[in-house]
Amino acid sequence: MKRTASLLPALVLLSTAPVSGRDLFFDEQVWPKVGAQSCLKCHKAGGDAEDSKFVLNDPARDKTTGRHVSQIHNEAAFARMAKSMKDGESRLLLKATGKLDHEGEEVLKPDSAAYRLLADFVKQVTAPAKEPQVATKTNERPFFADVVMLDDPHVIRRASLSLAGRLPTQDELKRDVKMHLAALMKEDAFYQRLREGFNDIFLTLGADGNADQTFLSYDHFPQRHWYQKWEFADIAEEKDRKQAGYKMAREYREALHGEPLKLIEHVVRNDRPFTEIITADHIMATPYTARGYGIFEEIKGQFKDTNDPFEYIPVRLHALKGRSKQQDQESGTGFYPHAGLLSTFQWLCRYPTTETNRNRLRARMYYQHFLGVDVLELAARVTDAAAVTAKYKVPTMEASECVVCHKTLDPVASLFQDYWRFADQGVYGKRKDGWFTDMFQAGFEGEDMPGEERWRSLQWLGERTAKDPRFAVAMVEHAWYILTGRKTLLPPKDLEDPLHDAKRRSYTEQRRIIEETAARFIKNGFNFKHVIQDLATSDFYRADGIASAIADEKRLAELDDIGIARMLSPEQLERKIAAVFGRPWGRLKNTDGGLAMLYGGIDSKEVTERATDPSGAMGAIMRTMSNDIACKNTALDFTRPAAERLFFGQVEPDTLPGTVESDARIKSTIAHLHERVLGRSDAVDSDEVSRTHALFTGILTDAAMSRREPQESYYCRPDPERTPIPDPHYTIRAWRGVMTYLLRRLEFLYE
Repeated sequence: MKRTASLLPALVLLSTAPVSGRDLFFDEQVWPKVGAQSCLKCHKAGGDAEDSKFVLNDPARDKTTGRHVSQIHNEAAFARMAKSMKDGESRLLLKATGKLDHEGEEVLKPDSAAYRLLADFVKQVTAPAKEPQVATKTNERPFFADVVMLDDPHVIRRASLSLAGRLPTQDELKRDVKMHLAALMKEDAFYQRLREGFNDIFLTLGADGNADQTFLSYDHFPQRHWYQKWEFADIAEEKDRKQAGYKMAREYREALHGEPLKLIEHVVRNDRPFTEIITADHIMATPYTARGYGIFEEIKGQFKDTNDPFEYIPVRLHALKGRSKQQDQESGTGFYPHAGLLSTFQWLCRYPTTETNRNRLRARMYYQHFLGVDVLELAARVTDAAAVTAKYKVPTMEASECVVCHKTLDPVASLFQDYWRFADQGVYGKRKDGWFTDMFQAGFEGEDMPGEERWRSLQWLGERTAKDPRFAVAMVEHAWYILTGRKTLLPPKDLEDPLHDAKRRSYTEQRRIIEETAARFIKNGFNFKHVIQDLATSDFYRADGIASAIADEKRLAELDDIGIARMLSPEQLERKIAAVFGRPWGRLKNTDGGLAMLYGGIDSKEVTERATDPSGAMGAIMRTMSNDIACKNTALDFTRPAAERLFFGQVEPDTLPGTVESDARIKSTIAHLHERVLGRSDAVDSDEVSRTHALFTGILTDAAMSRREPQESYYCRPDPERTPIPDPHYTIRAWRGVMTYLLRRLEFLYE
């Protein structure tokens, strides 16, 4: 099930200043369970009820620390409404249940848990001062009390495999974790993982069509097909020239697709403020894509190798010039008004517009990608669209159930109005009949865009986005996803759920880490590397599971999302195999014959969510992989000198169980396998090692009772000539069985 970020703000952090019982009750109960979920979406600046006397502030946009100023304002607004009476009843309760004049109609049912919370708040506000206030703090068990934490060496191993696709060295295992992370983030492998992770979020690699035709319009880039006229003078054969041409076209299109992700890499690699992903006044171009843009001759001196299709440098495009004057782009500087990813042809083409959509898809994805807001969560769906259409001339501007979303969405959609073209026509171009008048006009969160800013509307949007506190939080959430493979928790909504408070505590603890990290992110000048360091050293990343069996259902609900327990993606599993065994499997790719899609991968087009639970096909691939990797690598390791072996340096093919010395060497080898393959630090006398030892000896026992070949299987011989590998005692095949077992363990397949 797809999970997206929500507009609902996190439970606010309390300051150390004295807070009354009523304040606590409002902060911990009324606001998160009633105010944030039921009131804020309309009763805020820019909301449908912004002209009412009951206007709330969104704590998610509050830059203050401690108990938010917004929260103090909101409690005062609730208190004023609670004290206002109509026929002896609080207007707060009357409005919430759809009585009096309330355009939101019935928001809470009188017998609901949310209504009871609101009623308790009204009692506290209207009760005499001598009546005791309701306190909500209890002596809760420390959140991580029942959780096993990884030590520093195992955090370093986890981070090294996750972020750089390799095992740490023995010296690296002794490092400070943050120092090791800083070193990892200088490696090219980290930036491969970074691009991969952000493509999972932005999906820009999934833009349809051939990139040179989709991204670069016929009207503005007449040289977009430059490769078709390329002469391969040094290639004699016609068929070879054709193949070289196909390769050039393929690399050119791949380079075009890669530009947005390379922009992110450029920002992070050079310690630039991460706000530049929506404010940068340049794109990233290669010698190939620069030719497509028509600027190669102008910038070719900046490249190290003009024949490298994947050498990216930052460049500025000139304002677009069309085949006719009407197609020329307005510009106050003479340059294309770059606004980071927002203005890239790739992002705009990945989320195209239509005559009916009117850029609303782009606006929706803008909110989701850069502010962590799912606009579809702002209001419930209209139950009778036909009735609404019949009642209002422009429902999206008049009907309250429509306005609650469109008053937020449409102004941003209108900022994209000059990027109107679609199909294979590129992205830039004004609508022939002018922009729609039956939409809220260009602006952002209640602020109208001045007319003179239209030529740089996306830059205007990017500048405001960079200053919005929600941007920092959303980027931390993206980092969380890249590190853990899971989206951040959403606030539980069902107040009738007996486990609601337990789930909310889990959500609140996670939000605390996210918001504290976001605050440091801003303080550190939006350096994204610091976010990775902060999250990777947090208790949430160190958590490795529950210490022991817990009978308390509520405690289990609190810890349900604890621990890094994601199934590795096909790309990650390939890198892990290469790291552990010294070479990849090579079959978990999206190329022809690859199994990546069957193993839960994405194509960034139709399949945009990675599988989190294995299917039957994925289970079959897991078994095939374990058989194949064990087959190809076990015998191979025994062909190396003992000192150079990755796995079996302490044993030989004639090392059989039965003596104290040989049993010690076998168990020590098993412990080493557990460490290298699974990342477990099991003592040689542990139950885990004993279990694997029993498997090894059991295979040998079974083999002794049956007729067997005196050499390793033909298909598992490591060299192309299939030279026989003597295995008279069946030990190599027994070790292969052990390796197969380990490769099927959750510790290897999951992270």
